Amino acid sequence: MNTIYTCILVGLVCGIISAFGIGGGSLLMIWLTAILSMEQRTAQGINLLYFLPTAVAALLVHNKNHMVKWKVALPAIACGCITAALFSWVGNHLELNLLRKLFGGFLVVVGFCEIRKKPKKQSDSSPSMER
Repeated sequence: MNTIYTCILVGLVCGIISAFGIGGGSLLMIWLTAILSMEQRTAQGINLLYFLPTAVAALLVHNKNHMVKWKVALPAIACGCITAALFSWVGNHLELNLLRKLFGGFLVVVGFCEIRKKPKKQSDSSPSMER
């Protein structure tokens, strides 16, 4: 299951999902931990490496299409960096089994919220007007 072709295929599928901004890295984490039986912390490191170039590629396209609201993004980025550093440290000190359960619970909650979410009505303003 861990052939180069399988890795390429998983990378392509996760890249497509990442391009839509809907969590290709989460799918990658599931593949690494559930299918390849990789330790959670190792999978997280690979996921972070995977995330950097895919996020940059998607950001360039979204920014070009005026789909990034920088007034919202910059404070979120700053807070995200601080909490990511803090909770990376916390995660490295948690028992591995608890870390897996927390991640699984997170995926269940996110999935449930997505299923229950009602579609938004399209607004009349164009995205470029909201920058």
